[in-house]
Amino acid sequence: MRPEWTMILCVKILIGEKTSRKSAKKTYFCKKIGDMVLIKKHCITIISGITLLFFACCDKPLQKHSVTGEAQGTYYSIIYFDSQNRDLSAEIDSILSDFDQTASLWVGNSLIRRINGNADSVLNELFCDMLDKSLRINRLTDGYFDCTVGKLVNAWGFGFKQGQDLDSATVDSLRQYTGLPLEIITHDGSKILRKARPETELDFNAIAQGYSVDIVANYLESKGITNYIIDIGGEVIAKGAKPDGSQWTVGVERPAESQFAERQLDIMVTLADQSIVTSGNYRKFYEKDGVKYSHTIDPHTGYPVNHSLLSVSVIADSAWKADAFATAFMAMGMEKALQYIENNDEIKAAYFIYNENGEYKTFATEEFKKNIVTQ
Repeated sequence: MRPEWTMILCVKILIGEKTSRKSAKKTYFCKKIGDMVLIKKHCITIISGITLLFFACCDKPLQKHSVTGEAQGTYYSIIYFDSQNRDLSAEIDSILSDFDQTASLWVGNSLIRRINGNADSVLNELFCDMLDKSLRINRLTDGYFDCTVGKLVNAWGFGFKQGQDLDSATVDSLRQYTGLPLEIITHDGSKILRKARPETELDFNAIAQGYSVDIVANYLESKGITNYIIDIGGEVIAKGAKPDGSQWTVGVERPAESQFAERQLDIMVTLADQSIVTSGNYRKFYEKDGVKYSHTIDPHTGYPVNHSLLSVSVIADSAWKADAFATAFMAMGMEKALQYIENNDEIKAAYFIYNENGEYKTFATEEFKKNIVTQ
């Protein structure tokens, strides 16, 4: 059906008759021109303006699309609304597959695996940007975020390699390969990575998943899609709103008693052009000889963290940043994390769940409270 247009044009003009205000006559002319009605009102006045209103009913309805699949050893679930009704599932799957070829430690011939193996490898822009962001967060967090902990992560059994029995001497020997300078240099027109020690191994797991969320978001934006929610392994970004105007709403999980316990929500939050990422130790751990070992490694000690903080959720404008700071805050512990938030402007919205004398306790910063859905 063709759109119907209605135009109303109202004009006040000054006529040039030499007459007094008392003797001035008002003259009205009305002429229909197609679908436009022009009303011209002559009076002795000053031109005050023109108002032009167009009303059109030509927008196509937004069509909902859902895309699901697997990437980076986890799931992804994406919902977007598109007026052109395009199915972008194949393109999204290809984007995430290409990302794995760069940053996944679980892909045998990925770029990061080749670099860790000291094979001659040319860096792509994606790798360089991820490394640059990792080194920046490392500086901002005083080393609590560190992408050079690859050997320690594997040694503790949280990487793609089987863990080993560790004593303090072994941990100290592995720590000498962490926190060392990394430099991207250009050789014969190509970018390569120079490591201070060839034994240093990189691990982007604390930023890669969030980074991939942003990549998919950027792709949707490039297609003119501005209303969507992307969830990759629980790391979420939401833009725009639903067609009815309501905000996107996601849940923050309550810490589980075991790795296989049923998932329960602790709170619900709304997202308005924001990302949320939760880092926690309640599902990724193992027990040995009655001791529970967390997957979060403190780069300063080389050991899994051992404090009361169970999880931290961070809201930021990008998923990579929320991902990186959530990991850093878990490594710091709650007290140091809150000090960081108070003294820095990078992150202000965080939600902590911690154990106090065997009971779950929570704390939300003032900025995070703005997103909590109240009953």
